[in-house]
Amino acid sequence: MNYSKLREAWRKEENITFKGWNFSYLENKWVTEKLPWNYRDILKKYLNPNYKLLDMGTGGGEFLLSLNHPYNNTSVTEMWEPNVKLCKEKLEPLGITVKQIFTDTHLPFDDNSFDIVINRHSSFDIKEIRRILKPNGILITQQVGGQNNEVLSKALIKDFKPLFPENTLSNKLEELEQNSFKILYAKEYFPHLRFKDIGAIIYFAKIIEWEFPNFSVDNCFEELYKLNEDLNTYGYIESIEHRFIIVCENYK
Repeated sequence: MNYSKLREAWRKEENITFKGWNFSYLENKWVTEKLPWNYRDILKKYLNPNYKLLDMGTGGGEFLLSLNHPYNNTSVTEMWEPNVKLCKEKLEPLGITVKQIFTDTHLPFDDNSFDIVINRHSSFDIKEIRRILKPNGILITQQVGGQNNEVLSKALIKDFKPLFPENTLSNKLEELEQNSFKILYAKEYFPHLRFKDIGAIIYFAKIIEWEFPNFSVDNCFEELYKLNEDLNTYGYIESIEHRFIIVCENYK
């Protein structure tokens, strides 16, 4: 395939619409190494139907709904406007409270509102979490670490510098302990992620714009072409992710 046909094909991948926080389009286009923990199983150990639950950065609410927590005891936050609209259409009619947030340092809830706050891959302010948690309330957070996909980012983006290099398990644990949280469980891992075609990388990089700043097919065509040659040689393009999980208790 010549350059112009490649560029045209890759632009089609770039323009595919992404909705909610659902990567089902990439099914069979990538292989992700499993984490040594299961976020859902950990949540289930601490969830109680009587608990007031907040899911921070819920995306489109897909994962939250799978937990089957009583809707009247459930609240969510979301920052991205398309997801806020989606949550209001899908979650509010069920009785789930939906709140848009604009900054991590102000959550639109009263003090001591929640028994448990869950957060998967969303930023947060520890002092604000502590404020809205009840005494002995639980925070469970799985985070994307600062080294996430750094290998792939450097392959695609010239002079790439990670935005959050300080986002590591050790730094978060120190900050939580300084704010009167007792650590109940913590683990960090660097799983492999393998892409089976360049279109999948394009789709992914367009969405995760903070890891691939100014990415576009046109801006990164030469880098994509080089990755495509590697793909033809090795059968996949490998990146390395960065994840950590913390379960902690609020002591007031």
